[in-house]
This record gives sequence, C-alpha cells and structure tokens, in this order.
Amino acid sequence: MTIAAEFQTLAQKEAAHDVPLWRLYLLRLLYGAIAFLMGMQIWPIVLQHGTMTVMRGVAFAMLAALSAVAILGLRYPLKMLPLLFFELMWKAIWLAAFALPEALKGPLGPDMMETVINTSVGIVVPLVLPWRYVFANYVKKPGDRWR
Repeated sequence: MTIAAEFQTLAQKEAAHDVPLWRLYLLRLLYGAIAFLMGMQIWPIVLQHGTMTVMRGVAFAMLAALSAVAILGLRYPLKMLPLLFFELMWKAIWLAAFALPEALKGPLGPDMMETVINTSVGIVVPLVLPWRYVFANYVKKPGDRWR
C-alpha cells in the first residue's frame, strides 16, 4: 500500500469517527426499514404481478431495487448515503410536482391520498442524515478527478 493510500484510508476512518455511533445505528435502522418494510410490500408485487402498465412496472422495479440495495446500508451506512439522497429527492419531487398541484385543485382521491401518506414517511430521512458529514464530504470535499 502506498503512503497516499494509507493516508486516504486514515482520513476515511477519521471522517467516519466524526459521526456519532448512535447516528450510525439510526442510519442502519433507516436502511433496515427501507430494506425490510418496503421490501415486504414491494417484492410480493414484483414476484407475483399480473398485467400492469409499463410505468407502474418501472416504479415497482425501482422500489424493489431500492429495498435490495438498502441492505448494503446496514454494513456501510456512510458509504450508502447517496441511496438516502435518492430516497429523499424522489419523494420530495413527487410530493411537490404531482401531489401538491392535485391538492390545490381540491380534495385528493383515495389512491392519491394513500400515496401521499406513504411518501410522507420520507420526512424521517432528513432527520436521520448526518448533515455535518454530508456537507464535509459531498459539498466541501473536492470531487474525484475527471481524467
């Protein structure tokens, strides 16, 4: 191992220690909830689906993949943070771009209201994210080289 590689490994370990252990366990709990609670709802539909629209199938496949990849967050809670960014963003975009305009038109139908409630559970994601770590590693830290 080169000196640069050893230094980088040491820097990664120090950055991980900046996140309190309780927050790592909270992240693991969130990844576990995504993997198992969402997985219990989504995977039976994926495995036993009947005829459905293409986009509905795409949505279920995407959610199944999300629940499967979330298992990696149990072992690597900080390395899998982009998965939580994705979870937070798709829910925020859906609520702002699809649910809110419908709600402004009048009362939501039962299907839309159920989806709003299920999607609103994503409010826990920003509460669990280690924001100092996110800022230090995704905003301030230089990106990977381009060539």
